[in-house]
Amino acid sequence: MKITLLVIGKTDAAYLGEGIGEYVKRLNHYISFEIEVIPDIRKKSNMTATQQKITEGELILTKLQPGKELHLFDENGSQFTSREFAQFLERKMASGLKELVLVVGGPYGFSDEVYKNAASKISLSKLTFSHQMVRLLCVEQIYRAFTILKGEPYHHD
Repeated sequence: MKITLLVIGKTDAAYLGEGIGEYVKRLNHYISFEIEVIPDIRKKSNMTATQQKITEGELILTKLQPGKELHLFDENGSQFTSREFAQFLERKMASGLKELVLVVGGPYGFSDEVYKNAASKISLSKLTFSHQMVRLLCVEQIYRAFTILKGEPYHHD
């Protein structure tokens, strides 16, 4: 199985980019992993929040092909412990799924069409984080999950 973290717009802060890069490098020891960036929408200042969600949603859905399963990082999603998230990934790997696509949306969330096509919503916390920061948190939690599955000493209960 392959895991793709799909994000809207590039990571602006260098320190976040460095952290993300470190965890991506570590993750590739366990699984095929990549971050795919959908470029920011041009002229979005002329759009309403709804229009921006619809346009971003259309771009997200172009990435959904047979063998890929879409899961959204969303504040209203299910919350997992790190061990539960590891079990979630383990079940996906055992299911024969070709590619797990985890998505961090834009600042206004997702369009109704994206929600309809998603297999689930995952919440990282009840707290609100910047979309830039969420990328680092997602990659670190995916890495943590694999160290849990392998019984390695990274995670402590």
